[in-house]
Amino acid sequence: MKVTDYSKIANKYEKNQYRLDEVQFDNDLKEYIDNNPKTMYQVLDLACGTGIYLDNQKKYFDNFDIDWHGLDASEDMLKKAKEKLEDVSLVHGLVEDMPYEDEKFDYISNNYAFHHFINKEAALDEVYRVLKKNGVYKLHNITIHDMKKWWVYHYFPTAYYEDLKRFWEKEVIFNELSIRGFKVNMQIEYRLEKVRVSDYLGYAENRDISILTLIDDQDYQEGLEKMRYDVKNNPDKTIVNDFAEMFCFSRKM
Repeated sequence: MKVTDYSKIANKYEKNQYRLDEVQFDNDLKEYIDNNPKTMYQVLDLACGTGIYLDNQKKYFDNFDIDWHGLDASEDMLKKAKEKLEDVSLVHGLVEDMPYEDEKFDYISNNYAFHHFINKEAALDEVYRVLKKNGVYKLHNITIHDMKKWWVYHYFPTAYYEDLKRFWEKEVIFNELSIRGFKVNMQIEYRLEKVRVSDYLGYAENRDISILTLIDDQDYQEGLEKMRYDVKNNPDKTIVNDFAEMFCFSRKM
């Protein structure tokens, strides 16, 4: 499978407003804290990128005793994270070989990144290793097998076939977590709607969505020009768009 070179998009990653707006208060972390009273919590954001999740949660949980950690494979993304974050341990490394001792973390978040891991089996082995007993691994991602009408695939059809190489089906994720000793609760939120193409043109032009960096430049340009043509000829043009998100809560038993 192809791998996104985040050094090429780190500087424009947060120009995608959706990324900033999407991160909300982590109710699952709050629930974990409420049900597991401790003097201190160790929380890791796995594949933390530019630190958007950590930046938001640090503000939301300002009154809690939490040691915040972030791990990412891209030094350029971590550089951006360090510009905004204080009192956070940010580490450059691979999830398949994390530089942490056994059973270090109470809670591990993993947002929109699992498909990037080259060796997903080893990644899950490592998550299990560094998570404390009764700790929670929260995997949040899109489920591309349930969203073939996504606007990205509509205009950039080769993107779907590249994503098939990167994404595990939800049943595989559930089974792989279960056989490692996790108690798994998986929820899929799905919506089907009409969307205005003009609302998404800027995202395509920014080309910060990882799959758009992996398709051939010719395929990208053809899709982009088709979007621009549709918007120019009908600024209110809509297409049917489906979107599915997975929230996978796994407790280490």
